[in-house]
Amino acid sequence: MAKKEPEVPHPYVGMWMTEDSYIRHQLLPNNRYIEARGNKEVAYQGRYRISGDYIEYWDDTGFTADGTFINGVLYHAGMILYRQ
Repeated sequence: MAKKEPEVPHPYVGMWMTEDSYIRHQLLPNNRYIEARGNKEVAYQGRYRISGDYIEYWDDTGFTADGTFINGVLYHAGMILYRQ
């Protein structure tokens, strides 16, 4: 039986935040995310899907959003988030 190769996380997995660090998106390798806002460590959470440079979010309350990665920057719902 062949050994299964370990899965490599998507290159966009990780922490993204606004310049002032107020909004923070943690994109987890299991296609879940946690959004922190200010002192609230879990303001929103849910699942996400990345297709190329496009990301779609579905939070656990049913809200949906999307964004685009351009030159290493995430543009999402009027916000600009940078990789940390």
